Amino acid sequence: MSDRPLLLVDVDGPLNPWAANPNRRPGGYETHRLRPEGWKDPRRKPLRVWLKPAHGPALLALPFDLVWCTTWAAEANALIGQAIGLPDLPVIEWPDGCQRPPDVPGGPFWKTEHVVRWAAGRPFAWVDDDLGPADREYVAAHHDGPSLLHHVDPRRGLLAADFDALTAWAEALDASATHRPA
Repeated sequence: MSDRPLLLVDVDGPLNPWAANPNRRPGGYETHRLRPEGWKDPRRKPLRVWLKPAHGPALLALPFDLVWCTTWAAEANALIGQAIGLPDLPVIEWPDGCQRPPDVPGGPFWKTEHVVRWAAGRPFAWVDDDLGPADREYVAAHHDGPSLLHHVDPRRGLLAADFDALTAWAEALDASATHRPA
């Protein structure tokens, strides 16, 4: 097991800026027409996904072990990761195959409890467009290790400033670990 923190990566929002102007693809992104498992009905048009090829190398350069944290589940490796140059990554599997149970108003995002359980105390950063104060409170109360819940604007996707914030957090975490008394 690596000593590096985990980076939990959501697809829609951070990698696919789904809320951007639908008539104007953001700069640097490519359009992909994908048919995830739930989209197999031939009468449905393929799902439009915008992906930025530069995100793959940028994610790999971060001081983290990458993990998919998305409803795309294992399909993220074949449909998303390959498109941006990522190797197959571990995947957080949602219990009972749930894809998106309803959120409780004012409560944490439905993924949050499962993320904390899956991380099992290991330091993690999580990039998602559905994170808010209730998620930070839940993680602070239930996760024994360091964490960073980093909201990404789903109109813009991951930006250079997001990569800088992730790197700074991981470097600060590493610096604090090397200065602990033995």
